[in-house]
Amino acid sequence: MRGGGLLVAGTTSDAGKSVVTAGICRWLVRQGLRVAPFKGQNMSLNSFVTRGGAEIGRAQAMQAQAARVEPSALMNPVLLKPGSDRSSQVVLMGRPVGELSARGYHGGRQQALLGTVLECLEELRATHDAVICEGAGSPAEINLRRNDIVNMGVARAARLPVVVVGDIDRGGVFAQFFGTTALLSPEDQELVAGYLVNKFRGDVTLLEPGLDMLYGLTGRRTFGVLPYAHGLGIDEEDGLRVSLRGAVRESVVAPPVGEDVLRVAVCAVPLMSNFTDVDALAAEPGVVVRFVDRPEELVDADLVVVPGTRGTVRALAWLRERGLADALVRRAAEGRPVLGVCGGFQMLGERIEDEVESRAGAVDGLGLLPVRVRFAVEKTLARPSGEALGEPVEGYEIHHGVADVRGGEAFLDGCRVGAVWGTHWHGSLEGDGFRRAFLREVARAAGRRFVPAPDTSFAALREEQLDRLGDLIEEHADTDALLKLIESGPPGGLPFVAPGAP
Repeated sequence: MRGGGLLVAGTTSDAGKSVVTAGICRWLVRQGLRVAPFKGQNMSLNSFVTRGGAEIGRAQAMQAQAARVEPSALMNPVLLKPGSDRSSQVVLMGRPVGELSARGYHGGRQQALLGTVLECLEELRATHDAVICEGAGSPAEINLRRNDIVNMGVARAARLPVVVVGDIDRGGVFAQFFGTTALLSPEDQELVAGYLVNKFRGDVTLLEPGLDMLYGLTGRRTFGVLPYAHGLGIDEEDGLRVSLRGAVRESVVAPPVGEDVLRVAVCAVPLMSNFTDVDALAAEPGVVVRFVDRPEELVDADLVVVPGTRGTVRALAWLRERGLADALVRRAAEGRPVLGVCGGFQMLGERIEDEVESRAGAVDGLGLLPVRVRFAVEKTLARPSGEALGEPVEGYEIHHGVADVRGGEAFLDGCRVGAVWGTHWHGSLEGDGFRRAFLREVARAAGRRFVPAPDTSFAALREEQLDRLGDLIEEHADTDALLKLIESGPPGGLPFVAPGAP
């Protein structure tokens, strides 16, 4: 097989498109096929830097790992990074090309990118046995269909079969499947092969009468019913899957190696980006990670993380409005641990000069680190490596702010003063040796008898999670039928479901 393809669409955002795509990629690669993921247009604040220095959605990097291939800009040619409710930075082939309002983008710029999207897809199909494409939101967003470059626009141009995923845990999945199909034009409906139910709890035989009725109404089959799976912890795309004050996903439930647990509070700043940085902490037995937005929630935290953001000045103002800034200053004065990553690092400094992101000019930082930051027009995209706390470290950088470090102890590309650390490096905590060394420093400063587990491998845990996704597809989906779709394209003779697109 060469150049087969499938588009995984969804009835809604967060229906499970990303994890289903990853699961299909992992299942296919275990069959000995060369597989690549693809998403023509992504909107996410969680991004990743490829070895070639291109910025792509973090979900596509995770899917590439599922497919056991190196991530590349071809897999996510268009990335939108929201900077407000109405505008986003447009990243094209891994490089930022400017800011556009939603109206400006959907009003014409988007359609102009369809050629680039299709060229990338065809290049991947020419070099892989199968390309598993992920849609965005819902293909039935009829107000956006004319300029669509990620759902049915791509499916129709590339003649891809489409499987629609629905989250039954939210309820209303039958109406979602039927309504999604019935709002598509006849030409688009010809490509919708059927459905995949996600996050089902209970006895599947109770669901089967509904699936039979859905087939009678639409003439389309259901390719599988995936059970609700706990603790996957896979990189997210659009936002937090948990409530603001909930623990990070479903952290590993294991007793601490030492006598104490370690409590980590992550400030849920506006436009929070790459909050996946704390996943590696949550994977450690005895480490409890929570997102917080009130100063009193920092009181019992052993470590506070100020994460990255697409709006550093805005997030800094938010910290001050909420009283979190004062709480962070008190922590630093008391010698209690604080870690700032990327935008969080910039906020911990003395001064920010921003004529690029917020255009706010000179703004005072929290003054916890001897650092001054100037925002540059050109974005830094890099994959640095080095050493810290006696351990090798690798990471990735995505930022406009250029840090002028004027003192303190060297820490990655940033610095450390007492129990306050700052760095632009995302992903550094995924290194097992460095993470353990850092947690030992945190425990010592916090006065906790916490001991990092000696055998936690974040890379192995990630592989286990991806294998679980592959198992879900293998065990609960009709893989023979999916493989036939990928090889042969959309089935013929699918009936039209009225009323169709208005």
